[in-house]
Amino acid sequence: QVRLVESGGGSVEDGGSLKLSCVASPEYIFGACEMAWYRQAPGKEREPVSTSTQGGTITYADSVKGRFIISRDDVKNTLYLQMNRLKSEDTAVYYCAACWEGGKYNHWGQGTQVSVSS
Repeated sequence: QVRLVESGGGSVEDGGSLKLSCVASPEYIFGACEMAWYRQAPGKEREPVSTSTQGGTITYADSVKGRFIISRDDVKNTLYLQMNRLKSEDTAVYYCAACWEGGKYNHWGQGTQVSVSS
């Protein structure tokens, strides 16, 4: 059974930083799957933030380019999202996702709350 566990969320002021982590199990997930971070703000649909493929291709949403950095540690089976220069509009629940197939991700974490106050 695939399990994704996010951590690192919290409350920060405008301009602050946070680093999210997502530990994936079982281990084969990291080598086999594209990984991603999504977020869902109150009253809005879930949206992609950043993706990282097994081959090293990375994408970012325009709203976070230059501020967020996605990375993966294949030894620790952990996906990270370093979030810098946070804004109030970044407030959302952030989700880790794995294994893109058939137009969707097959596995999701439980989410971690990020709150940015201005």
